[in-house]
Amino acid sequence: MKTIPAIIIALSASLATLSPAPASGQDMSFDAYKQLLIARARAEGVSDQTIQRMTYDLTPNQRVIELDEGQPGSSSGTGYPRLAPYIATHVDSARISGGRRTLSSVRSYAEGAEKQFGVPAEILVAIWGHETNYGSYKGNFDLARSLATLAWEGRRRDLFEQEFVDLLKIADRGFDRSQLVGSWAGAFGNPQFLPSVYLRLAIDGDGDGRADIFNNRVDTLYSIANYFRDAGWRTGQPWGVRASVPSGLELGTLDNEIVAPVCPRVHERHSQWRTVAEWRALGVQPQEYLADDVMVSLFQPDGAGSPAWLLTANYRVILEYNCSNYYAMSVGLLADEIAG
Repeated sequence: MKTIPAIIIALSASLATLSPAPASGQDMSFDAYKQLLIARARAEGVSDQTIQRMTYDLTPNQRVIELDEGQPGSSSGTGYPRLAPYIATHVDSARISGGRRTLSSVRSYAEGAEKQFGVPAEILVAIWGHETNYGSYKGNFDLARSLATLAWEGRRRDLFEQEFVDLLKIADRGFDRSQLVGSWAGAFGNPQFLPSVYLRLAIDGDGDGRADIFNNRVDTLYSIANYFRDAGWRTGQPWGVRASVPSGLELGTLDNEIVAPVCPRVHERHSQWRTVAEWRALGVQPQEYLADDVMVSLFQPDGAGSPAWLLTANYRVILEYNCSNYYAMSVGLLADEIAG
């Protein structure tokens, strides 16, 4: 099961003050709560016609509630699953060959997005591959019903109330409800954007007047590229490179002492930030070119003696898309394979 992405975790904190509604439990009937959602959407400028067609038949989706309640919580343990088995199933020959075929078919669009936003074409395609298998499966949950259910359920009400209203704003731009389908948690389209992310970052790449991330490959690639630029992608730097680590290196002295505000267990596994030159002085050697002044952290996901990487700030940008080392590593490694 795919976990809630970092997009949702971060937005949940930032939206915490937007709604006066109680924050837990189904404290009123769904129909009564739906009227509050409708009032909020109308107050934020959604037309009555759109509100009617998007809400007239809404009922709670019990399957969505079950999936939400089944999400894993933050573990306080010290053990981690091994990365290698995950990579073997997520960066396999089928996904690599699919990525190469996809890049070949969209190369002019992907390179156009790379030129404008500075994000490598293979990274854009790798995200597309991980999110929806290059568009072959984008989810079939009615987004209006899912988001209304999650808001009513109340566990992250402030977040999902706003996502529901933002979905109606998207519908108000002329999208049919039948097209507004996606994951149970409200993400949709080739890149699996949440409605709020769509409104902020989706791009009309081909100039036809609509940012269509459902079926339009140009808009999909430009929108992913815009997301990465917004998250701080540094043009000209890789996400990371393999590194050799001397057997006598005292890794415990290099632990990162900074606690990340979001997804701390993901970030605590990375070392302190040092320049490439400083790592070289410790005997850690990048196996591909990195300038001496680039800041990187050391990551050995499967422990001492296992493969190691030096990660740049661009790895953290991938984590913005989905705050999981397994996800970010597999995106980076898949992109490398797609690039050949």
